[in-house]
Amino acid sequence: MPPYDWNWMAAFLGARALAGIEHFESAADDDGELTQIVYRRTLTVGQGKSAVSGWICWRPLKDKHAVELEISASLASHREEVKKRVSNLLDLDANPQEIAQTLGPLAVDDAGLRLPGCIDSFELTVRAILGQLVSIKMAATFCARLAALCGEPIVTPFANLTLLFPTPQRIAALSVEDLRAIGVQSKRAACLIGIAKAVQNGELPLYSICDVEQGIRQLVAMPGIGAWTANYVAMRAWGERDIFLHSDYLIKQRFPNMTPATINRYAQIWKPWRSYATLLIWNNPNWKP
Repeated sequence: MPPYDWNWMAAFLGARALAGIEHFESAADDDGELTQIVYRRTLTVGQGKSAVSGWICWRPLKDKHAVELEISASLASHREEVKKRVSNLLDLDANPQEIAQTLGPLAVDDAGLRLPGCIDSFELTVRAILGQLVSIKMAATFCARLAALCGEPIVTPFANLTLLFPTPQRIAALSVEDLRAIGVQSKRAACLIGIAKAVQNGELPLYSICDVEQGIRQLVAMPGIGAWTANYVAMRAWGERDIFLHSDYLIKQRFPNMTPATINRYAQIWKPWRSYATLLIWNNPNWKP
């Protein structure tokens, strides 16, 4: 449902694209408006012996308010699952009119802003851990190094798609020293391996989450996972639309002289769309409470 801010979504996902796994192509007019967006990536659907790998490609059809999706023949039998994942990544089920009505002046100039989701919940959790306290560019670099270290190679028709994102099994088999060798700090490396082992053993559910609050509590109980990371995973991996990252550094800058608790109380006015409020405030450096 329109409007949809494709420029913003392409910039958000493009800045986080992982070498070997994802690739963006775009073209813009003289005003900087993107006239063409093409996104490709590798993907695994299923687990264990039933896992199937391949590639996908999507592009927005702006005039038709639709997204064109192409998938490799290897993923054809999982077409509906792939469509579901792409819809989650792009937040295609959102009703921007309803959200903007609740958010009021905050959304008046950005009603087309959508909540970036993910293709895979474990992948997003790994990205969130590696992105703690580093820049977006450095987080993408760490993830790309991790993929180069233990991601499974894949042959595709595209020269820039050569790897699959590492599975929990492959990351669980690493040592802290393996991860330190690619620049990951020791505690973060131990956290990442611990998460991978917990997912591998079925101790930490990351898929088909019905109770988001319980999911957040389970994440926070894992060594090395704080409230910000757990809520960020809930927002993007599970598509939770009512998360407000009140302790986020940038959010706190937008609310000078307020404590995180006070900021959180203020944000109640944006329920049940506080995840979108978080994005809009991130996106607007001139916004003031």
